[in-house]
Amino acid sequence: MTSPLKSLIYDDDRYQKCLDHFLERSSEQQCLRDFIRNTLPDILASVGKGKSQLNVIGVGSGEGIVDLELLSQLCQKHPGVLVDNEVVDPSSQRLNDYKAMVAQRPDLEHITFTWNKMTDSEFEEQWRQKNITKKADFIHMLHMLYYVKDPGATISFFQSLLDKNGKLLIALSSGESGKGKLWGNFRNTEVTQRVTTADIKSLLDARGVPYQSYEFQAHTDITECFTEGDQTGELLLDLLTQVLDFSGTASPELRQRVLRLLRDPQCSVETGGRVLFNGNTEVIVLDALS
Repeated sequence: MTSPLKSLIYDDDRYQKCLDHFLERSSEQQCLRDFIRNTLPDILASVGKGKSQLNVIGVGSGEGIVDLELLSQLCQKHPGVLVDNEVVDPSSQRLNDYKAMVAQRPDLEHITFTWNKMTDSEFEEQWRQKNITKKADFIHMLHMLYYVKDPGATISFFQSLLDKNGKLLIALSSGESGKGKLWGNFRNTEVTQRVTTADIKSLLDARGVPYQSYEFQAHTDITECFTEGDQTGELLLDLLTQVLDFSGTASPELRQRVLRLLRDPQCSVETGGRVLFNGNTEVIVLDALS
């Protein structure tokens, strides 16, 4: 029997609305910005050493808010160097938002943007068909490996594009985060499954691929999830389960099981009448293949 549950990713408008509500109540993006400003500059120090132009690929760049933080740090670390930036995202709306932000940033004059409205797999197919030999100095994939069919193959392809001294940066929810606990507890059930850094590190360890990892604490206020019919709560539930209209399509039993786990101490803490979901995020950094 076919499950009535459908992946959130198939409704781009709903997904963006869910994501916007999630980010408004989450410290994840701020923690990622802190990492970019405080830790990333040292990682970028050796990228493209001695080059007059750096090639960058942003995979799943979205509306570009975090991308521009990354590019800003890269330009500060390598002043005066030209940057060729390939932007990859399947959403026209998010790419348009990104372009609008770029238009308001005269400080980006040393950066050229190539807009690729496509998925990572379509980008890979195009790259192979055109037999492109250009190498990248910096590639970043922020919270996008959840949505690929074969994360290991995707990582291998983009790592193969790195030039000497190049870096591949991956950001995902930590295996110890609330999402990691939620998806782990409902693995092989109706709730949509997504990878965490625990899955990626296990894969890399099995292949003997070296990496560095950096984990930081974050949280999301999910209090409204426990008020039946609350619109914000329903959107947050969709985002957390990655299921389109989770409350409307999940069985009452499954919904209650998910809500119990979300409130469980392994996923959340309650303080001041609010339920704060563990949003710990981890960044994994890989070097070019030797």
